[in-house]
Amino acid sequence: VLLVFFLPLCRINLKKGESIREKMRAAGVLDDYLKKIKYDPVKKYSSKKGYVVNQPITNHLDSSYFGEISIGTPPQKFLVLFDTGSSNFWVPSIDCKSPACFNHAKFKPSESDTFTPNGRSLTVTYGSGSVTVVLGSDTLRIQNITVTNQDFGLSQEEPTQPFYFADFDGILGMAFPSLAVGGMPTAVQGMLQQDQLAEPIFSFYFSRQPTYQYGGELVLGGIDPRLFHGAITWAPVTQELYWQVTVEEFAVGQSVTGCCSQGCQAIVDTGTFLLTVPEEYMESILQALGAQETSYGYAVDCEEIENMPPITFTISGAQLPLYPSSYVLNTNGYCTLGIEVTYLPSQDTQPLWILGDVFLKEYYTIFDTAYSRVGFACSV
Repeated sequence: VLLVFFLPLCRINLKKGESIREKMRAAGVLDDYLKKIKYDPVKKYSSKKGYVVNQPITNHLDSSYFGEISIGTPPQKFLVLFDTGSSNFWVPSIDCKSPACFNHAKFKPSESDTFTPNGRSLTVTYGSGSVTVVLGSDTLRIQNITVTNQDFGLSQEEPTQPFYFADFDGILGMAFPSLAVGGMPTAVQGMLQQDQLAEPIFSFYFSRQPTYQYGGELVLGGIDPRLFHGAITWAPVTQELYWQVTVEEFAVGQSVTGCCSQGCQAIVDTGTFLLTVPEEYMESILQALGAQETSYGYAVDCEEIENMPPITFTISGAQLPLYPSSYVLNTNGYCTLGIEVTYLPSQDTQPLWILGDVFLKEYYTIFDTAYSRVGFACSV
């Protein structure tokens, strides 16, 4: 008799909270903060040797999709940003005395029967300061998934701005293990090694009409055909650090720009809200979209949104359009493009795009660890 056991898919509802940017603006601290922080979003993707990584937290100012996990025995609950643009996993510690830790859940090692201290520490450097974490291991639970002895960081210090304003407590990185600072085993590695996933795949769906109670879903161990329609376009990962794929062409409306005729790279990043554009293409794109640069972004006429052209990426031979309803953000009648500029190329010197949540709301996205590829399908 052949017994076959099927692991169920693990489905995590993502919450959509008010963004850090919105909270900081309401508190009257955003303008001063941005004046101090001169950042390029792509600097998130460059790291130093040793146990230091540069990851400007301004990249997370708009990132507000997060979900619940628990750590320890008995379980201690946390809200984390599921980030495909990084690989380290950390939450605040009870030992953290920074104001940013006061209004977030903090892990209490003494209250977990399964916690093991590691003793090593590492530093995550942000534009506004550094997050220092001490490593330990414990049982990680995400819905029906249980990973024992999972390494994670316990933050000892966090910069007040902007972490104080974040709805999420910590970050769970989902990029490749080779990106993890200090050689930390990733949470995804733990799930795979302990046979907790039905398939070596995870996938994201971001709702076009998100609320705090339902902003989308993360499916661990497979895909959910109810959340997309049409064929899946598969693109091979070009470098196993980030979920990075090749962009073969980029068009605005019917005009093929030729921007990527010599090759472009794009990082598929759930931890970035906006779509980022290489510096050399930004001016022509703004002109084609009729946008004006302001202190609050690239402004457009709200009444002209319906007349604006789609912007289309060609990936693995398939055209993936992004319509103005997706790439224009309307904040109380003030409309801006959901894009920003980046100044650094990819590691192979090709122009680098970041496909953040603005793009991913249109495309159900599948991350396949077995075949090192990313799949895109039209979201429902």
